[in-house]
Amino acid sequence: MATGDFAADLATLDATLQSIEKVLRVDEMQTQIAELEVLASAPDLWDDQNNAQQVTSKLSILQADLGRIRSMRVRIDDVAVLFSLGEAEHDEEIMVEAQAELGQLEKSIGELEVRTLLSGEYDSREALISIRSGAGGVDAADWAEMVLRMYLRYCERHNWPTEIYDTSYAEEAGIKSVTFAVKVPYAYGTLSVEQGTHRLVRISPFDNQSRRQTSFAEVEVIPVVEQTDSLEIPDDDLRIDVYRSSGPGGQGVNTTDSAVRITHIPSGIVVSCQNERSQLQNKATAMAVLQAKLLARTREQEQAKINALKGDASGSWGNQMRSYVLHPYQMVKDLRTEVETGNTSAVLDGEIDNFIEAGIRWRREQTGQ
Repeated sequence: MATGDFAADLATLDATLQSIEKVLRVDEMQTQIAELEVLASAPDLWDDQNNAQQVTSKLSILQADLGRIRSMRVRIDDVAVLFSLGEAEHDEEIMVEAQAELGQLEKSIGELEVRTLLSGEYDSREALISIRSGAGGVDAADWAEMVLRMYLRYCERHNWPTEIYDTSYAEEAGIKSVTFAVKVPYAYGTLSVEQGTHRLVRISPFDNQSRRQTSFAEVEVIPVVEQTDSLEIPDDDLRIDVYRSSGPGGQGVNTTDSAVRITHIPSGIVVSCQNERSQLQNKATAMAVLQAKLLARTREQEQAKINALKGDASGSWGNQMRSYVLHPYQMVKDLRTEVETGNTSAVLDGEIDNFIEAGIRWRREQTGQ
């Protein structure tokens, strides 16, 4: 956006922020916060834990959004004053500082603008992410573990709490599959654009002839269910097995049969959890994951009917979504947005903000969601 004309660039940022304030309805936001603060301060709030969690979670989201908007407004005012001071004093050092802050403001407001695009029905939810190794043998299992690390590092960079529910380790290296939660509002809306097939091309570290290998990992992102989803699952539809938790190479990490595997017989969906010491806790977590997967399946079936009525035969936009090439050249390229970078090590270390932001904008253009 930068044109070199400080005043014009600042005016553009100010207009963008005003647009964001209008879309997010700041006045309504302030009213909702005041109402929720009254509810949150009620002495009997936690008598109903589900309601209390909904109240405090919504309050936290709104306060964070309002805080970011106010912070951007203050920064715009401050940088305008800084620029005026530097211009009046003919102080080059102040002018450089103002220009640097303008660049940071552009980035921050761009990120905030992306937040306004997360208006889907479930976008404000926390996320459940499953990664499965695809074609490519041991290289694919290793690649699946690399993808897991990429997302965990991304979450660490943003101070987003995560919890791994279940990991199925491969025999030689890497993982067959993993399921983990990202426990922050809007995690689903943000990370859902990462769903699809991630393709890796590299010299295989497991091939003694150092041949090039192509591997695949499948990423699934679904929203966490809430009480309002009212998803009833008959007991007769479930098969529940308990087993002993294990780590890499079959090493036991628990001396009791606390891990739980639940099979939903009608759909064939299987979920498991082994991160807790208690069998009851693992069962509760596994049930939550199963409900989320069934909710996602229901949404997919409904969307498929809508697409059929519209004559949409394009298939899922998430498949074959990104390519990571480490040999014979270095390149990560998103096949939907055309965003690319040669800094593959940074991407694999969790620096994927540009890809995610571009994906959110692309999705809005394609689907309006």
